[in-house]
Amino acid sequence: MVHRVLELRVHGVSNTPPGQILGLRPAPGTDAPPPPWLVAGGPVTGFYRSPVAGPADPVAVEAYSWGQLTSGARTARDVERALWTLLLPFALANVALHARPSIPADARAERWNSTSGVTAWLIRLFCLSLTGTFALTLATVGVDLVGWQCVDDDCLRRIPGPWEFLGRGWWSEGARSLAVGLLVPLGVLALLGLVSWRTYQYEAQLPAEPDLPPSTPQPEGAPQPAGAPAGGRDRPGAGPATPEAPPGNPLQDRTFWTGEGQLRRGAVLHLCTGVVVAAAVPLGAVLAADPPRDVRAAVAWPTVAALTAVVLVAVVALARPGLTRRAGATPLGGWSVAVAVLTGVGLVGTVLVLLMPDGPAGTPLADLRPATDCARRPTAATCSADRSLPGLDWIVAWLGTGQLLLLIAIGSVARSGRRALATPAAAALLLPLGFAWFTGWLPGLPPAPATLEFWTVAVPVVALAATGLLLPRAPSPVGRRPPEPHTDLAWGGRAPAVVAGFGWMLCVSYSAGLLYWVTGRLGGGPTPGGPSPVVPPVPVLWAGLVFAVALLVLAATAARAGVLYLRLRRREYAEATARSEGPLSAHDLRRCRDVSAWRALHRLVGEHAVRLVGCYAAASAVLAALGCAALLSRSPPHPTPATGGAAVVEWISEVGGRLLGWLPVLIATVGLLVYRNDLVRRSVGVVWDVGTFWPRTAHPLAPPSYAERAVPELQTRTAGLLALPEHDPRSVDGIILSGHSQGTVICAAVILQLPARSRRRIWFLSYGCQLTRLYGRVFPGYFGPDRLPALAEALTPPGGPVRWTNFWRDTDPLGWPVTAGDRDVPVRDPEALHPSDGEVADPPIRNHSGYPEAHEFQRERSRVAWLLRRGVPAPRRGPG
Repeated sequence: MVHRVLELRVHGVSNTPPGQILGLRPAPGTDAPPPPWLVAGGPVTGFYRSPVAGPADPVAVEAYSWGQLTSGARTARDVERALWTLLLPFALANVALHARPSIPADARAERWNSTSGVTAWLIRLFCLSLTGTFALTLATVGVDLVGWQCVDDDCLRRIPGPWEFLGRGWWSEGARSLAVGLLVPLGVLALLGLVSWRTYQYEAQLPAEPDLPPSTPQPEGAPQPAGAPAGGRDRPGAGPATPEAPPGNPLQDRTFWTGEGQLRRGAVLHLCTGVVVAAAVPLGAVLAADPPRDVRAAVAWPTVAALTAVVLVAVVALARPGLTRRAGATPLGGWSVAVAVLTGVGLVGTVLVLLMPDGPAGTPLADLRPATDCARRPTAATCSADRSLPGLDWIVAWLGTGQLLLLIAIGSVARSGRRALATPAAAALLLPLGFAWFTGWLPGLPPAPATLEFWTVAVPVVALAATGLLLPRAPSPVGRRPPEPHTDLAWGGRAPAVVAGFGWMLCVSYSAGLLYWVTGRLGGGPTPGGPSPVVPPVPVLWAGLVFAVALLVLAATAARAGVLYLRLRRREYAEATARSEGPLSAHDLRRCRDVSAWRALHRLVGEHAVRLVGCYAAASAVLAALGCAALLSRSPPHPTPATGGAAVVEWISEVGGRLLGWLPVLIATVGLLVYRNDLVRRSVGVVWDVGTFWPRTAHPLAPPSYAERAVPELQTRTAGLLALPEHDPRSVDGIILSGHSQGTVICAAVILQLPARSRRRIWFLSYGCQLTRLYGRVFPGYFGPDRLPALAEALTPPGGPVRWTNFWRDTDPLGWPVTAGDRDVPVRDPEALHPSDGEVADPPIRNHSGYPEAHEFQRERSRVAWLLRRGVPAPRRGPG
């Protein structure tokens, strides 16, 4: 045998090159280290070893590189990732499903009417509404801004392509130009569906079962080590199979990373719902302004029925096992086909209704369309401040308000159980009733006072719904130990609502920014609110004002974080100088300041970051509630022309609108630079890799999950090496799974997926670990105090210690102790304040990197390798 123990290293979000993971150094007289050897896998995900490793090395080191899944080459991959960042709202909404605190350990035990099941249904419904927001934004661009408002030749010439025919002749009559505008949302939805469908190969990745060697029994009387099974080394497949214990963690579900069929069914549902929302924008306007009769009625009402049926089926299907449980590559099923057929029927009917001439029953759309000279005569009758398609403002306002109530319901149920659903449900019932009262649609009731505005009723109703967020938390299980400091549930158990809420804010900002940008291009000027033939809907103007205020709140939160950081740094500096036994030189004092800065950052992230994010989320929720009330008022944020205080509001709104117009470009640029710049990678890459770690179980159009491929590959590699026969030179006696940062989460998922026989010969080394302060708080259903012991139990052989050692530094802002393992080893950083032994450079402050080079790591790895080799019997002697 060449190597007895293998250390398999898994890097984190920084996409560390394989050679650096292996610790390769340039040879004397050379500038670059030797390239590592690819021993398994391919250029995207591969396993590498050092070319200078010798057969006598007690521990062979192997590096698993998965960073190409999220970063890749510096051309096509960077552009691809930049485009995927535009779907970051979908990714955050998808992550919210995994942030539920009440996820059962066994996925098969979840019922649709349980707290976890109701929360999951609400989150999936919210994800479906985000797809609707995306489709509504595209429909606003194509149907409203282009097909409805862009009626003169100057505006149409600004659109790439020959679109001047929309302003004259047959296409300019009735609602026919709206049918052409539908090409924008339909084309983008088709492109998104095609791109997402191609990425479902990630979910099709399955771990391969190793070829098991035949069992060779030991001769009678041969010595056996304590705890070794009869028949030789404890290899997978040797001897009787160990019965698997009931799952103690959802990550032990064998189908957790294999949901291709579920994903395809969900994609059909989301894409069809997007088509329905896009078609409803022009169809609703036509039916409201000109009620159909005769032939138009024979086409219109079956079309409405088909589109409504799609929405109803989608709402019900989100709670069905076909979309809630993962079962590999299962077929689409009859419901998916039925939804697609109904959507096609509804779309064809919508186009037919739009192409028909106006009927005699109502007001022709031509009388409501903005005039062609609005840029020159903005005070004309049809050139009001709101020139949007009739009814569009109401669609946007009610969709946003419904999403806000959904978020409140998600947070309430996740925190306090099903009882907390009462107040959001009551608010969802009172708001439509109040609107019907204001509009006179409730016979028998006195009319609403003329001086009373609807938003003054909407605000108290939304406040009533928010009381569900303040109910006491659901009781903890009997016997649960109190949590360690700074490891309790993030945001009081409201993590699903907070994470999904940030996705919603980003989605609304993207949508408003796109509408601002398109309006400016079509209007021929940078200010869409000025005299222009094209103006954005009124809700978009409110979005600019709210976005500007939200940025001010964000700046205040950042300032608070800065004050906390300075306070912590002063405290750490005082403690560092007080620990010195003698006077410190000026050099040592400067080094103490440097070390104190990293220790303060370690405490700021570990002790205060979650609370700061919660404060910003609370302020954003108040802004969102006030914004929804403003949308329901249907009045612009400022009069035209604005004077006095209104002029200040107008200026803030315009600044926010311009910033919104550049927001998608800014996010895409950050995605382009996230793996090119160290600072951007450390700050933004963490959020991106956390978001794309979880499988797409809630939103099928989110960016692909790299863990869907990384976990099965690591599982296949680990189980395959442990199953090699003893005479194979690649055979190993044990594997040290060595995970750094996000790699610790990947390794934990792999360990929970491995069978018990393989786990007996594995030791887990984690460093720069976020399983307690980040994952344990935001994702308690997987890594919380009730779930992390399942990982420790999986690493505990019968009668032995927990085979898990965690390393951490007090200068590491992303690494903390893990009390569930065998040992938490603090790593000194830096090794000294000043150079020694003839060195001239100061010992570096490594903070989040360089753990394998530390003396503490080397000593512990040697001890672990010795313990793993101890469990292997001596080589058997042949006869004679």
